[in-house]
Amino acid sequence: MSSKKSMGLWAAISVGVGGMIGAGIFSILGTACQIAGNAVYISFILAGAVTLLSAYSYAKLGVKYPSMGGPVEFLVRGFGDGIFSGGISILLWIGYIIALALYARAFAALGFFFIKPQLLSTIYFPSLNNIFYATAVLFLAYEGFGLITNTAEDMKDPANTLPKALYLSVIIVIAIYIAVSTAVVGNLSLPEIIKAQDYALAEAVKPFLGLIGFKIMAVAALFSTSSAINATLYGGANVSYMIAKEGELPEFFERKVWGKGIEGLFITAGLVILFANLFDISKIAMLGSASFLLIYTAVNIGHLRLYKETGANPVLIWLSILGSLSVFIVLIYYLLNHSTLTIVILSIVLLLSFGAELIYRRATKRSLKKRRCE
Repeated sequence: MSSKKSMGLWAAISVGVGGMIGAGIFSILGTACQIAGNAVYISFILAGAVTLLSAYSYAKLGVKYPSMGGPVEFLVRGFGDGIFSGGISILLWIGYIIALALYARAFAALGFFFIKPQLLSTIYFPSLNNIFYATAVLFLAYEGFGLITNTAEDMKDPANTLPKALYLSVIIVIAIYIAVSTAVVGNLSLPEIIKAQDYALAEAVKPFLGLIGFKIMAVAALFSTSSAINATLYGGANVSYMIAKEGELPEFFERKVWGKGIEGLFITAGLVILFANLFDISKIAMLGSASFLLIYTAVNIGHLRLYKETGANPVLIWLSILGSLSVFIVLIYYLLNHSTLTIVILSIVLLLSFGAELIYRRATKRSLKKRRCE
């Protein structure tokens, strides 16, 4: 059994970093810049700080309850076998679909030597409200860190590897986001960024590398988003398989092809295609951020019930809950003024998640299988 545990520290970090980078740099940087302007790097820092708080809970829970299902396992441990844990688990699966749709729609650093200092001047900073709004939107740029917990069962030494992988992946990505976003807003004016909203980073290299640089960055974008898709599909497929295995999705998600439980991957991929073609990139980003903020809030609330078992500090858990909820409220306020349609879609997603769980349980009378004691 131990011979199959091949996931080391840097392999786990690569899952987290790979799941995050495609979202924040190549997918929604333009959208965030449109809101926060040349202060976008501050929004990245704030979103990263909230993410680090949630990473603390994920680290403690992942070490205590290692599982390929990651957050699904944590939710059931914290809330038991019920409609709430089942509904949030389905929301998590839908959240991965939304994130993947973002990567699919999307298509540093030399830029520091060509930065125009005047473009970074604080006199061009937007209002503080806009910085917070962008923080809420950018939360999706960090959602990939949670994928590391899905690898816990494959780790050689999860007690040491998992926490290090979680913290290091988030810290590495924060540093990358700060560097790259600064390079972009230091090379392009805000109108130029908005015009190239879906490929802002590639456009940012044109002033000093020309069309060749643009093409090179476009190819890099394809590799980066492919990495994000691959990492997120890994987590999404595992989550859908675990949800089915534990009784919260139809059992055909649990069947195996070629000896592996990958039906969830095929179904997830199909739904991603649907989402990617129905919504524009900014709405996908905001919808994804809202979904994951709710999920991380739920995981942290569940952790409050378990902190004596995990040995966690309840103060840090409370800070994580308050941080996630505050960012969620800021995002909803922004959407009320700029995109009520996204709120409607979010409401539909929530109704589908909990409604599907309720209907499925009543129709099949299938309950969670007896869980192993650890």
